[in-house]
Amino acid sequence: MNTKQFLSDILDEFNKIDYVKPEDIPNIDLYMDQVTTFMDSQLATSKRHEDDKILTKTMINNYAKNDLLPPPEKKKYSKEHVLTLIFIYYFKSILSISDIQSILNPITDKYFGKGSSEMSLEDIYKEVFGLEHQETLNIMKDLAKKFNTSMKTFEGMEGEDAELLRTFSFICMLSYDVYLKKTIIERIVDQMLHEEKDPSKKEK
Repeated sequence: MNTKQFLSDILDEFNKIDYVKPEDIPNIDLYMDQVTTFMDSQLATSKRHEDDKILTKTMINNYAKNDLLPPPEKKKYSKEHVLTLIFIYYFKSILSISDIQSILNPITDKYFGKGSSEMSLEDIYKEVFGLEHQETLNIMKDLAKKFNTSMKTFEGMEGEDAELLRTFSFICMLSYDVYLKKTIIERIVDQMLHEEKDPSKKEK
């Protein structure tokens, strides 16, 4: 596969994936079944397998029990609950529940249910996911570089063995990239926790 074909295939995959737009989220409170149905329909393109579940009742209940998700009001979930669940969904594939809690709790504590304040949870969601287009372009450029580099490994080899080893090289490069970024996120979380425990840091 050449670089042009590879990038074309990747772009096709990217175009199938779309984030949940705030305006698509119902402005009325939803029951648990309605939340899971909504999330499943909106994020269906991100499934790896057809029978994968985006969110289950058990998952949502566990998030609430672990103080990751604010409790529902009379068994109903608001638009802000859904926004929080979307953040959790994207984080949970690479981070532990405790790390997600450290990242999200300061946000939900300050902005959840504060629609009348200068900044709402919906405003934060729009701002963050508004970066999606430019970030996709950056990722495409980075993928092209990694793909080209991996296709130049194991010079002198041809045939299926060469294809297998070059594909392995590409996977290793992508994996190392994910590992480094995950490590950076964990270091940031640790720093946040350290500052939270140190009153002198908070004063600064």
